Amino acid sequence: MSNIYHSAPSAYDYPLLVKQLLNRAKTVSLDQEIVYADKKRFTYKELFNRINRLANVLDSLNLDAGDVVAVMDWDSHRYLESYFAIPMSQYILQTVNIRLSPEKVLYTINHAKPKVLMLNSEFAPLVKDYQFENSSIEHIIWLDDNGVTSEGVFGGNQNRVTGEYEGLLEAANSDFEFPDFDENTIATTFYTSGTTGDPKGVFFSHRQLVLHTLTEAATFGMLPNKQGVSYGDVYMPMTPMFHVHAWGFPFTATMVGLKQVYPGRYAPDLLMDLIINEKVSITHCVPTILQMVLKEAQDRDASFNGLKMIIGGSRLTEGLAKAAMAQDIEVYTGYGMSETAPLISLTEFSIDEPEMTEDEDIARRCMTGKPVLMVDAQVWNTSNESVGKGKDNTGELVLRAPWLTQSYLKNDDAGKELWEHGYMHTQDIAYIRPDGYIQITDRLKDVIKSGGEWISSLEIETILSLHPSVADVSVIGVRDKQWGERPLALVVLKPACQDTKAEDIKAIAEQAVERGIIPKYGVPSQFKFVDELPKTSVGKHDKKVMREMYDNQTEV
Repeated sequence: MSNIYHSAPSAYDYPLLVKQLLNRAKTVSLDQEIVYADKKRFTYKELFNRINRLANVLDSLNLDAGDVVAVMDWDSHRYLESYFAIPMSQYILQTVNIRLSPEKVLYTINHAKPKVLMLNSEFAPLVKDYQFENSSIEHIIWLDDNGVTSEGVFGGNQNRVTGEYEGLLEAANSDFEFPDFDENTIATTFYTSGTTGDPKGVFFSHRQLVLHTLTEAATFGMLPNKQGVSYGDVYMPMTPMFHVHAWGFPFTATMVGLKQVYPGRYAPDLLMDLIINEKVSITHCVPTILQMVLKEAQDRDASFNGLKMIIGGSRLTEGLAKAAMAQDIEVYTGYGMSETAPLISLTEFSIDEPEMTEDEDIARRCMTGKPVLMVDAQVWNTSNESVGKGKDNTGELVLRAPWLTQSYLKNDDAGKELWEHGYMHTQDIAYIRPDGYIQITDRLKDVIKSGGEWISSLEIETILSLHPSVADVSVIGVRDKQWGERPLALVVLKPACQDTKAEDIKAIAEQAVERGIIPKYGVPSQFKFVDELPKTSVGKHDKKVMREMYDNQTEV
C-alpha cells in the first residue's frame, strides 16, 4: 500500500517561519506590555504595528531578499522589533557584538557585508571614521535615546543616514503583508566572541529558530512553576540581545505572550529598579552579571522574591549559587554555545523529586544539566567513538539538534572541522552521569596537563569559590620545569576580606583532597590575589589573556 498521501488543493503547507511565532499573541496578548527601561511602555498591539512599520521602512530602501541588516543597539524595544521585522521581510538580521574591540566590530561588519546599519548614537564613535568608500553599507538608520542627532557625525557620509528610527516608523504605513517563503532561508547571523583569531560567523534559518523557540517553551514549560516559565511571568534579559538571540528568550516570550522588559545598557541600579518595579520573574545572565545585581541588592537590603534565573556562558560555582539562593533567587544552569542557538541542556526539576540536602541541591543546580528535548548528546573519545556513561568515561561532548548552525559564514574549512563525522564538536570536555546529567569538566584548551595527568580548572575553581572570602576565581595552567604545567589560582577577594591569606584559600582545596573530591596534584601550586579578572565581551573569564599575562609566572 502506498504511504504517499495527497494534500487537499487548498491545504496550507505552514512553513516554519519566524512570523508564525506571532500568531497566538496576535489573538490573545494584544493588551500585554512591552517596557523599555524607564523610557517607553506600549502594548503588543502596538508592537505588531511597529514591526509592520519597520518592514515598510526597510521595503522603501530597495533591498533584495537575503541582504543583511545589522543592528548596533542596547537591549531595547527596537531590538525586539528587529528580531521579527528583518527576517520576516526575507532579510538577514546581523546582531553586532558591540562589546568586541573596535577592530573586531568592524571586522564582523566587513565580513557580513550589511546593506543597512541600525546604529545607536552611543556607538557612533566606533564607526564615524569607518571607510565607507569600500563599505557595503548603503543606509544608516539612527537610533537614539539621548537627544543626539546624526548631523555632523558622519561628515561627507551624512547622505547615508536614512533617518531617525522613531520618525521613520511614525511616517510609515502600519500595514504590511509578510510573505511565505522557504523555511530554510537564513534569518540571523552573528559572530562568536572566541578568544583566538578573528570572530567566526554563525547563522540560523527560520526553521531552526522556530524549532528552538518551541523546544525552549516546551522545556521550561515542563518544569515546576517555581523554576519554569508560565503564563503571567514577566521576562527581562540580562544577557545581551546581540549574544545568541539573548538565548532565544525574546522569541519565546513573544510567542507565549509574556510581559517583556528591556533594560537598555546594563547598569546595576536600573536592573534592580526594573526587577522590583516591573515584578520581573524570569531572567538569564552570566555569573558576572549575577554578582553585580547581588551586590546592588545587598547595598539596598532588597530581596529578589524568588526571581528565576538561568546561568550560562561560564560555570555557576557552588559559592555563587549559595549566595544567590540566600537572596531568594531561584538560580540554576543552562548550557549552550553560539553555534547551538544556544539551548542544549538545563537543570532538571520535577514535582516528585526525592529529598535532597542543601549541598546536593546546590550541586545539581551547578551541573551542566540534562539534554533538552530533541538533543542527541554524546561523549566521544579521541577515536571519535561514543563512550559509556560515568565519570570514568570523559571525552569531548558532541551534539545533534535541529537548530545547530550548519557551518560558519564564509568559512567552509572551519565548518567542516566543526561538523567532523556528522556531529557538532563543542570542544568541551565532559562526562554524562547514569541519570543523564552532563558535567562539563573543562574546555579542551583550558585543561591543565600536569605530569601526564589532566586537571580540570573548572573543578578547582568551584572548590575555591566556596571560601567565604572569594568574590571571583580563575585557575589557569602555567609552565613548570618538572611537571610541564601546574595550576595557578587567580583570586579576587571580597572588599571586606582583604586580609585573607593564600594559605586560607589553599586550605579549602586541601580539605577537598582529604575528602577524595580532587587529587592532591589538583591543589594549585601558586595563588595570586588580583583586583579583577580579564573578561571577554560577553562576561566570560578570558583565560587566553590570563595565560598571556602569566606565561612566565613560576613563583608567586
